[in-house]
Amino acid sequence: MGTWDIGPFDNDTAADFGGDLDEAALEEREALIRGALKRAADPADFLDTSDGERAVAAAALVAAQHPDGELTCSNYGPSEPLPELPADLRTLAVDALDQVASERSELAELWDDAANGSKWRHDIVRLRDVLDPPVPPQEEALFDI
Repeated sequence: MGTWDIGPFDNDTAADFGGDLDEAALEEREALIRGALKRAADPADFLDTSDGERAVAAAALVAAQHPDGELTCSNYGPSEPLPELPADLRTLAVDALDQVASERSELAELWDDAANGSKWRHDIVRLRDVLDPPVPPQEEALFDI
């Protein structure tokens, strides 16, 4: 079927990744998430679609454990519980999302040609902002000049 919507688990690759997480022992799930993020964050050349789709799904799982994150309510995501994920995965997830949305990403290239491409990019930015919130502008001067 391929891709049926823009959500993190709304494609065959991410749905399979969710299944892999469910089949893995609880203590192995963090390593699977870390591996998916690391492959995307450190691409040798061009990030292929399947690595990008796994990275988006993994980043959504990391963001779901953030206090400002949303649960990844999807029929295709993992149904088994995840361990508490370490905070360093947030930085790795941000790096992975930056690569997924870059010009060196096949997934971004495909979404740029799709009708819902701008909504997909918006969702990637929203997910990234949960993991690494933007700094609000300073309203008051810290000192007078």
